[in-house]
Amino acid sequence: MITAVLHPCSSASLSLPNRPPLRYAILGAGFAGISVAWHLLKESPKELRLSVDVYDEVGIGGGASGVSGGLLHPYSPKGKLLWHGAECWRECLELLNVAETAASSSYQSTENRDFSESFGNFMVRRRGILRPATNAKTLDLMSDNARNCLASCVVETIDKDGAQNLVPNLYLPLNCAFYFPGAMNVNPHRYLQALFLACQSSAKTSLGRKNITLVNKSITDVLELEGGYDAVVICLGSKVDFLPGLTGKLPLRTCRGVITHMQLHESARGSYPDDGPSILSDAWLAVQGPRNLHMGSTWEWQSRNYSSDVPAEEASRALNELLPKASAVYPDIEKWEFAGARAGLRAMPPVTSHGSLPLLGCVNQLIGAGQFCNFWVFSGLGSRGLLYHAWLGKLMSKAVLSCNEELLPSELTSWKKNRQ
Repeated sequence: MITAVLHPCSSASLSLPNRPPLRYAILGAGFAGISVAWHLLKESPKELRLSVDVYDEVGIGGGASGVSGGLLHPYSPKGKLLWHGAECWRECLELLNVAETAASSSYQSTENRDFSESFGNFMVRRRGILRPATNAKTLDLMSDNARNCLASCVVETIDKDGAQNLVPNLYLPLNCAFYFPGAMNVNPHRYLQALFLACQSSAKTSLGRKNITLVNKSITDVLELEGGYDAVVICLGSKVDFLPGLTGKLPLRTCRGVITHMQLHESARGSYPDDGPSILSDAWLAVQGPRNLHMGSTWEWQSRNYSSDVPAEEASRALNELLPKASAVYPDIEKWEFAGARAGLRAMPPVTSHGSLPLLGCVNQLIGAGQFCNFWVFSGLGSRGLLYHAWLGKLMSKAVLSCNEELLPSELTSWKKNRQ
């Protein structure tokens, strides 16, 4: 007599009436991890029983994702639409809407009132982004690329007068700037908190079929989770290289970036216009309000320091590096005062013909796991995690639910072939 053994992800297995709930572990509560969690809940069949545990020792958005600049648009520094930029932009806007809805609803709930109050005055600042042209080569490239922009995120070419109407005293060396009116500034930590709140709300409406739990714990070896979960998705960013089974096996470089918080004293004149856009240049200015902005970012390659704390000496170096770059296009920044700094350790992927793309795929063979595709990696979001996380999180969740790596674009899994 031959007994058939069902693959745990097969349609026959998933439809078994007495099947125990599927259990998924997600390591990391940043852009990648929370996006995968949301999409596992939403992409799985409504009748399917499913439990998701999100592991992160420092909580939601406590790593590099939570201290990113938050400037969101689908273009390269030279104005070219990024790889699958349309899909990434569309899915990111959808997740922002999900998060904003969850945050708004939480104000009406006594249970979540304390949590929602931590969101502050804004999660998404919709004032656009302005990129001054600073050299002739960039000007020509961006002018060409602007003709192929997305209808949902247009790129307008404006002169000095138009730019200074948006930001008074802005300096344009070539009398030209590129304006993305549909671009925005996202508060990443508050956004991730709200998206996790949306995950919890989604689970509650499933009548007990879905569940999500935040586990404030670090995992030092992924194989300790083997057998306890149907799949483990590793979304640890730069920390992935600290896992014994993956150390030195992913083509990633680390880069520590420091962001400075700048404030304009109440007695100072000439505050930033309340409806003014954020600025992209050699240093970027992510505007939080008329007297409050973030300036970034430094690039310290091969750093192993993933602490968000910034010592005084490091903060001073960052300020000395960033201020001249920012003042070259926005001279008024010299009037602003340093109010603090924070840092994140980014996982930077290799450059390909399509740009710097994240690394996704099944890593069972790399870590010596069992026969089924239960261990996955989603890393290398680099400096574009906010743009990429929504669409790629959706694709990853579908691949995990079906145990089918072929659902992922080959550009994102080609790093595995290059290892052979």
